[in-house]
Amino acid sequence: MITWKNYTAWVLSMWSMDNKMEPFSQYFLLVYYVIFFGLAMILPTYRTWKATGINPYKLGSSDSAHDYIGKNFRLVLLASFVVVVMVAFFPNSDSFLLPITLLSSDIFITLGIIVLLFAIVWVLIAQNHMKKSWRIGIDEDVKTELVQNGLFKISRNPIFLGMRTMLLGLFLIIPNAVTLVVLIAGELLAQIQVRLEEEFLTRTHGESYRAYQKQVRRWL
Repeated sequence: MITWKNYTAWVLSMWSMDNKMEPFSQYFLLVYYVIFFGLAMILPTYRTWKATGINPYKLGSSDSAHDYIGKNFRLVLLASFVVVVMVAFFPNSDSFLLPITLLSSDIFITLGIIVLLFAIVWVLIAQNHMKKSWRIGIDEDVKTELVQNGLFKISRNPIFLGMRTMLLGLFLIIPNAVTLVVLIAGELLAQIQVRLEEEFLTRTHGESYRAYQKQVRRWL
């Protein structure tokens, strides 16, 4: 009979923290990142483009606050991916990333895995609720529907919440100086970006969005 205790023990045995890392521990995060960004970013972007003929990717290269935040958020995600690749292909490189040994324990690893799995399920559900309104960045040209169903009934920004959660899970599994900086930078950038988007939605939807703000919290 499989119990939670047995499952947890198996996960921890596969995620060894010594130099001879098991294949599961080496490649789990890499596979996770590919699945996360493939299903949560690339697929819905392609699906929206095919359904509407509109490119939902709206981050540019101008010097505006919106594009500046977008550029730095991409750098944060790229940095996190580089760390994941280093763990996958150079498992002994963690010492160069200034590990936080106080947090290097089986408990935090297990918690991190649970957080990551929650994040991807949460984001995929939120993506399904957005449908054709999905955008990466602010679309100044096309007015999209104000999504208020599903997870958007309990959070005005469920996808950003899921990405914040993902970065926390990464830090719990690989606690070092780089993932800590990624976590903090990602948090700050997400907080700024959602405020920019909320200002835009207020201008676009007016009283409908103001009423929505009163009913639903920004995060939870």
